[in-house]
Amino acid sequence: MEKILIVDDDEGLVHFLSRFFAKQGYEVRSSSSGPAALELVSGEPFDLILLDYKMPGMNGLDTLRQIRRAQVKTPVIVMTAYGTTDTAIEAMKLGAYDYLLKPFEREELHRLAMDALEVNRLMKEVVSFPGPTHRSSPRGAVRIVGSHRRMQEVYKLIGQVAGKDVTVLITGESGTGKELVARALYHHSHRKDKPFLAVNCAAIPETLFESELFGHERGAFTGAERIHIGKFERCHGGTLFFDEIGDMSLSTQSKLLRAIQYGEFERVGGTQTLRTDVRILAATNRSLEQAVEAGSFREDLYWRLKIISVHLPPLRDRVEDIPGLVDYFVSRFNEEYRTTIRHMEGSAVERLKAYSWPGNVRELENCIRRAVLLAQGDVILEEHLKIGSGDPHSSPEPGPDRLLAAIDRKLDELIPDLLQLSSEKGKMRESIIEMIEEALVSKILKQCGNNQVKAARMLGVSRNTLRHRMKKFNLLPPADSAPS
Repeated sequence: MEKILIVDDDEGLVHFLSRFFAKQGYEVRSSSSGPAALELVSGEPFDLILLDYKMPGMNGLDTLRQIRRAQVKTPVIVMTAYGTTDTAIEAMKLGAYDYLLKPFEREELHRLAMDALEVNRLMKEVVSFPGPTHRSSPRGAVRIVGSHRRMQEVYKLIGQVAGKDVTVLITGESGTGKELVARALYHHSHRKDKPFLAVNCAAIPETLFESELFGHERGAFTGAERIHIGKFERCHGGTLFFDEIGDMSLSTQSKLLRAIQYGEFERVGGTQTLRTDVRILAATNRSLEQAVEAGSFREDLYWRLKIISVHLPPLRDRVEDIPGLVDYFVSRFNEEYRTTIRHMEGSAVERLKAYSWPGNVRELENCIRRAVLLAQGDVILEEHLKIGSGDPHSSPEPGPDRLLAAIDRKLDELIPDLLQLSSEKGKMRESIIEMIEEALVSKILKQCGNNQVKAARMLGVSRNTLRHRMKKFNLLPPADSAPS
């Protein structure tokens, strides 16, 4: 159960807030002074602190300063009836998550508290990966699972760049675990004691995006009744993660580029230039190269983001990892639901490996969660699995788009090896095309029983062109290679 600490000398407000959060299932503690709050914080962990600004003796800002000095990174929302610009700015400089003006609406209180609790979960739930030291994961930690060669490359990259203040672009289909990689980069960086804030670029309306990132001044637009501190200002010293950055509008992209390049921005409706120190991580399931060509994504921002690129393979390309993922999810859900599932029967695992998983690891996670809840005994059987939206026992026949995508994925795997082979043979890079062409012509001829007419038709070339290629690659039969 998540714990909330309320620090205020107003007994009536403390009573109201305690009941408000207790009804939502949170454990609530309270304190009427700064020193008493510091004693509580030093003795037990909290997930959110609501802190009054005006208190006798040590005020809210002094208390916040001591909390941060003790290296406690719990989100703190400062409550104040003195909503001056100086109060807000000073609170944010000291590391407050946000501030609330008294009297406040329940909806605003609830929204801010839920946002802060989510940030707390992201910062405290450590994401581990099988690094070179193979250290065991902390209890309760979220793990990135997989031993496939392409996942090993991902782990290597995380280990190489996590501790460096470099921008990282994470690509891959939906459900492959891009946010987990971003959080692993954060947890293994020197910024791990500072905020980690995520921005879902697909979920924020374009009209609010600039304000969400950079904040706004009071009166900047209709409804702007107070200063709003944006994520860049709130995340000073920390890590800002842009999820689905390909959905960001061009106008916001230009302002983001300036903030990344120069570390400065202005609030909406403001004239003062503010500076911030933020590490940027970004993720997308779209091809940003195609978006640049289409004019929907700025090329300069693309290259600024892609200093380091991490690509996550789809689950269908690493089916060998499915048994390991099953074991991990079963163990995790056993702990979450207090079940005692020991393992999954072999035929059920094989059925999982035969499916294409369009929703990737996220879809597999949901499948295992459901199976754990439905299993009667301590073994997950095939009947407990619900896979896909159609026939659960088979995958759809591959159409042209699926086949082209599969070829594209295989080329991604082969190209590094082809480059290495080309380098070892001392050839020019263009020889890679010849290597692929020779292999393709040879395989098609074999498939067609050396029928040159049929092979030429399959390759989409004339028979003369095919014979020229066969001669070039020394694939002509002896009778054909002699001069006529």
